[in-house]
Amino acid sequence: MSTPVKKDSPTAAARKGIQFAEKDEALRADVSALGKMVGELLMEQGGEALYKTVESARRYAIRRREDDGDASKKLETLLGKLSPDAARDVVRAFSTYFQVVNTAEQVHRIRRRREYLKDAAVRQPNSFDATFLQLREAGFEPAAIAGLLEQLAIQPVFTAHPTETTRRTVLRKQQNITRRMVEVQNPALTPQESRACFENIRAAVTAIWQTEESPLDGLTVFDEQEHTLFFVTDVIYPIIPPFYEAIEAALLDVYDNDAAKIDIPNLLHFGSWIGGDVSTSHELSARTIRDSLARQRTLLLDLYYRDCQRLAEKLSQSESRVEVDPDVRDRINYYARQFPGVHGSIPHRYRHMPYRVLLRLINERLQATFDEGAFPYETARQFVDDLEIIAHSLRTRRGSNAGLFAVRRLIRRVETFGFHFLSLDIRHDARELQRVVGLCMGDAEWLQTDRETRAERLRRALEINDSPAVEPDNDAKRLFSIFRAIGYCRRKYGEQAIGALLIRHCTGPDDILAALLLARWSELHSADGWVPLDVVPCFENSAELKRAPELITALMEDDYYRSNLESRGLHQTVMLSISESNSTGSVTSCRWDMQKAHFKLTEIFEAAGVDFTFFHGRGSLSGRGGVADGIAHGHLRATEHGEAVNERYGVRGIAVRTLEKAFSAVTTATAGLRSNDVSDSMWLTIMSDMATGADQKYAELVDADFDQYFQLATPIDVIAHMRGSSEAMLAPENLPWAFAWAQSRFLLPAWFGFGTGLRDCLDRYGTERMQVMLREWPFFRRLAADVEVALAIADLGIAEHYSQLAGPELHDKYFPLIRAEFECSVAALLELQQQEALLEGSSTLRRSIRLRNPYVDPMSILQISLLRRWREDGSTNGKLLTALRASVNGISHGIQTTG
Repeated sequence: MSTPVKKDSPTAAARKGIQFAEKDEALRADVSALGKMVGELLMEQGGEALYKTVESARRYAIRRREDDGDASKKLETLLGKLSPDAARDVVRAFSTYFQVVNTAEQVHRIRRRREYLKDAAVRQPNSFDATFLQLREAGFEPAAIAGLLEQLAIQPVFTAHPTETTRRTVLRKQQNITRRMVEVQNPALTPQESRACFENIRAAVTAIWQTEESPLDGLTVFDEQEHTLFFVTDVIYPIIPPFYEAIEAALLDVYDNDAAKIDIPNLLHFGSWIGGDVSTSHELSARTIRDSLARQRTLLLDLYYRDCQRLAEKLSQSESRVEVDPDVRDRINYYARQFPGVHGSIPHRYRHMPYRVLLRLINERLQATFDEGAFPYETARQFVDDLEIIAHSLRTRRGSNAGLFAVRRLIRRVETFGFHFLSLDIRHDARELQRVVGLCMGDAEWLQTDRETRAERLRRALEINDSPAVEPDNDAKRLFSIFRAIGYCRRKYGEQAIGALLIRHCTGPDDILAALLLARWSELHSADGWVPLDVVPCFENSAELKRAPELITALMEDDYYRSNLESRGLHQTVMLSISESNSTGSVTSCRWDMQKAHFKLTEIFEAAGVDFTFFHGRGSLSGRGGVADGIAHGHLRATEHGEAVNERYGVRGIAVRTLEKAFSAVTTATAGLRSNDVSDSMWLTIMSDMATGADQKYAELVDADFDQYFQLATPIDVIAHMRGSSEAMLAPENLPWAFAWAQSRFLLPAWFGFGTGLRDCLDRYGTERMQVMLREWPFFRRLAADVEVALAIADLGIAEHYSQLAGPELHDKYFPLIRAEFECSVAALLELQQQEALLEGSSTLRRSIRLRNPYVDPMSILQISLLRRWREDGSTNGKLLTALRASVNGISHGIQTTG
């Protein structure tokens, strides 16, 4: 993918404005070397014809961005005549380039982080040591720090990528590439060793080229789960102890020996929707839930078993050399009676190595747990207790430097993951819950009954423990089986195995009470009748967000629900998000409605004396999507999905950095150092006016014919096929609206309407006042920054080609409106920010986008050609669909966003 460039060639001209700072020269070298390697791979694997096609497409794409109209036509002609198989190879070529570039950027982030860590005079922003230094300067003493840490709870929740489920074998090859690229940085390597590293990289890239990345059939829940679990088993599981050790080291660095007595609590846990999102797939069932958690436990127990084997190798202490606690010998004797065969088979040379003997017996109990045999661990706490016996003995018998470190690491992992690994959220639709309740009550008019009447009848049924009056139908039986599976999994894998019961499209407290009644009918309750689940109302669009305060107020005032809440420690989670399927409002109004919900719900919960968590969807731990505004009482719970999972958890060093930034955000916010207060009440008026103006513009666009335009101007039909269930995917509540717009390079939901609303307010309130608002109000600053990134990634030149797929009438109706609003948004934002160009203050991101565009553009042009041919053929040509599938994932790799 790399060719010599003449000094005055179009390629050189296109690169003149792209500068690498001195600190990024290593990245430039990596990208150059890897690009050359991909070019050699194409020659070897695809021959000269493929190589020339790819290189020609790349050069035409660069010249096109230099306003060479002839190049644009040549690019379309070149790609439009490719056969489906050739088109697929071209897409794979560009996608392969993006995979190695993404890896190079990840390695560079690790490189830059190491430079920070080696330089004691410089503290990386949002690092552990910078966070504790900030706290110390704010007057926090060690005792206060200990109290602060006790409040914290951070939980990333993984959701499925809209289309991609890369095979584990490919993901492992990508990990190997990363390791080798990090290894080659070692200045002590000989030239021969460096060449060996590079050849290993070449072998991995070539093997990836020859491997089908994703299943060619429709994606299944199992595929989605295996994709996500790779990052959990191979990246997150290993970095849990280093995460806590880095906190301990930073505390000691900032507070010296005064911090030695601070015990770092377990503040990090992980969740998942995969296997529990019943609302988006009718195929999910009780069995799916049980199988998902069983698979997670299988992988986790295997990791624990291997860790115990490694511990046994380390802990070779002999009784003739050092004493051990009596508890160690007592536990050995106890387990010897439970597993006499295993105890008797331990080699004689190990008999006087008590730690090794005990760990061998602990592993036998883990095996019994895995096999569901005799004498398994009933809880993860029992496993921790065994490890604590060893840890205590090492600590008190001069073994602190002879293995205690490794034992403590395993204890951290078990306390983080239990026997479940990821807490599985169950997501269901409120109306379906109410339909089943009405059916079982024998009330044919239940769904038409007003909310207050329904709530009263539900409350009475719960109080008297009423039973269903009518035999449930198949759908009702399926729902009851799901609730019974929840209870089964909580008993088998631990109470944390099931996370939240998310209720979508709640309209009132009756929807929450309906969930409680269904749980009671399914025997999911404690001995005194209370349901142990955190039943979470979800607010996913502007209308629902505006209704949230009224609903939560009514819920907090409901005596029965309050009593159920008290049985769980008076803690309530509320999900606030802009759904992937949301097409009802502008980004400005959705973000503002979410922010207002934060303000109001905080007041309501605090007045009610209830601890609470805001769970953010369509966000991430990095703070995108307003997450940083929603940290409440030390709690941060947010979805991680799409390209974000690989970007933030694909490499161990970056995963630690992701969690470090989350820790910094939640710690400083809980300490009161990251205020989102509004210092000028007029800002509230300005934001309301901005949201109103943005929504009015959005409503002008999204009229009765707009859905047809969306269906034709985006590859939504291909995406539906990739999910394996076209009908389910195209249902309005599940539509991957934002992802489809990102594929067609519009990214329309992320910016449309923002410019009109901002322009109106700049004219009405003055630029100077708006600039003060930008500087001093973090919420507005984050909104503007996120819109700026979306505008920078969007490409209306490419999007216009997608728009033309909708036909002349729809194209002429909608595209001029979209282009005008895009130009308005860019101009208004630059005026607000006092910038000459987008991302002027973020040279790294701007450079990354400009470097990527010549490689994304050919895939987009090719996708447009393939879409046109596929649709003209009745959307039945399998080879064209296979090429289109590759293009969807390739573009997703290239722009690194799902919308």
